[in-house]
Amino acid sequence: MSAVPSDLNAIDPRVFPATARRGRDCGILKIGEIRATDLVERFGSPLYVVDEDVARQRARSTREALQREFARVGAEATVYYAGKAFLCVETARWMADEGLNLDVASGGELAVVLAAGVEPGRIGFHGNNKSEAEIARAVDAGVGTIVLDSEQEIDRVAAAAAAAGVRQRVRLRVNSGVHASTHDYLATSHEDQKFGLPLERTVELGTRIAAHGSLELLGLHCHIGSQIFATDGFRESARRLLGVYRELGEAVGAPIPELNLGGGYGIAYTSADVDQVPAIEGIARELADIVAETCVEAGIAIPRLAFEPGRLIIGPAGVTLYTVGTTKAVRLSGSDAGGDPADLGYAERLYVSVDGGMGDNPRPALYGADYQVRLANRRSAADPALVRVVGRHCESGDIVVNRDVLPGDVAPGDLLAVAATGAYCWSLSSNYNYVPRPPVVAIRDGEARTIVRGETEDDLLARSVIPERSSNTTDHTNGETK
Repeated sequence: MSAVPSDLNAIDPRVFPATARRGRDCGILKIGEIRATDLVERFGSPLYVVDEDVARQRARSTREALQREFARVGAEATVYYAGKAFLCVETARWMADEGLNLDVASGGELAVVLAAGVEPGRIGFHGNNKSEAEIARAVDAGVGTIVLDSEQEIDRVAAAAAAAGVRQRVRLRVNSGVHASTHDYLATSHEDQKFGLPLERTVELGTRIAAHGSLELLGLHCHIGSQIFATDGFRESARRLLGVYRELGEAVGAPIPELNLGGGYGIAYTSADVDQVPAIEGIARELADIVAETCVEAGIAIPRLAFEPGRLIIGPAGVTLYTVGTTKAVRLSGSDAGGDPADLGYAERLYVSVDGGMGDNPRPALYGADYQVRLANRRSAADPALVRVVGRHCESGDIVVNRDVLPGDVAPGDLLAVAATGAYCWSLSSNYNYVPRPPVVAIRDGEARTIVRGETEDDLLARSVIPERSSNTTDHTNGETK
């Protein structure tokens, strides 16, 4: 949490969607010109809201920045949307419309993207344990690239492609050994983890791939992690990967055409994050220079580049709306406040319970993620209160916003807006405690529509196998058979 804002009613456009603002009359939060209160009245609470225009603009600007900067150094760049951040049929269509390819990581994600009508050649298929059925389906569908994540997958994909009578394009995922400055579970290129293969085996495995007539080695793939702000890790990872390109090309008898540097670019979840989040234009410029300089040093031509941003595109386009159910004040000591200097002036913390929680956003519980919350149904002139927004699930770790400041008169029935929830909230959601998942609503041109239906208790019960009761049953009250 940053220092207490001078205006508790302010909506920071660097954290909330760019279209979010307070109405001039009663101070109700508007997203894409629609009142938050109207959205909840129509679609219910909790509610995921995605501004389609913001998502499309961020997709377009990301693609254009990367392609422009790599064209500057004489290279092509392909941008994939990382569907795991948030995927449904509509978002897949948005990304394809904006010129992005689609990246999937399971048979289910592949089914969604195909249902959206995305050209199969524009799909990349990830996953560290793809089933043989998933591989066969991807090959039969004509998926553009399959990322090989293990030795076994080399032979499995080769066999599936041979059976289909096609030559399947593949990438080999390797670990550059670069440790991203992020949560341990979000760092994906160090050696001791489940993704990818050791960099030192690149030539050996690349040669094996080339020996299969049914496979075409498109290039290498590496993803160093997520929620990364600095480009230092990308620089070192690119240097290590490009260091094996000459040797690999000589081993397989042809230059390796592509390098996929993954994604992982960070976003601002709170106003305190803003200053350390670089613009995509700057990231693209630095990456292009890094690759160009490294290729000169290695004495090789610049390959085609590919990137897989997800959070960067969809995260800031999303907001989750919650309704307050109860509040309770808890006295604090200095240590209870969590050691944050911004907290130490408060004698108590106000726990604000809402109608969602870790079922619709498990990131705080999984990663210690921080979020920003604002009162959404009104303005308030009340003094600030240190708050912790918590959910309705039966876990003490069910926290939505660990530490922020709200007007001290926040009360049951108020509506809260949590910013930057477009990525990895719906995707990671669950039915813990048999709580139905909320719907997802998209806003465009002043209109709102459902793009993912919310669940009902009937939906949850429909998955349970409920045996028919026999007339010959035991009455456990008295032990008699009826």
